[in-house]
Amino acid sequence: MRNLVLGPRRPAISSAWLVPALLSAVLLVVVAGAAAAAIETHTVSNFGRGLWWATSLITTVGFVGEPPETPAGVLLSAFLMIVGFLLLAMVSASLAALFVRQEERPFEVEEASADQRILDTLERLEQRLESIEAKMNAQ
Repeated sequence: MRNLVLGPRRPAISSAWLVPALLSAVLLVVVAGAAAAAIETHTVSNFGRGLWWATSLITTVGFVGEPPETPAGVLLSAFLMIVGFLLLAMVSASLAALFVRQEERPFEVEEASADQRILDTLERLEQRLESIEAKMNAQ
């Protein structure tokens, strides 16, 4: 009886992945900035400009200056744009989930309390039924 689950099981909303994702994005910006400075020598003149270029792409601002000239630069740019878009979506979803979870907390507590009362009542009914069955079998 203890394994009875009332209602749908929902996965816990967690933003534990948010900090690692942001740290990975920072690392990606540094690596992409260095790569842009190495690949796009006409567009990105040095590492500092490469960092600015990568930051502008991953934050979904777009190009700050000229677009890339080499195929590798185009691929790197597209990758940074996609990662930036996904990162923005993840951060937005995490913040929205945080607000929704705070609103739902009182209802979840009330629901858990009601579930426990129902389980306790079912447990008592099961014990009474077993008692009645035992008396009937003894006769």
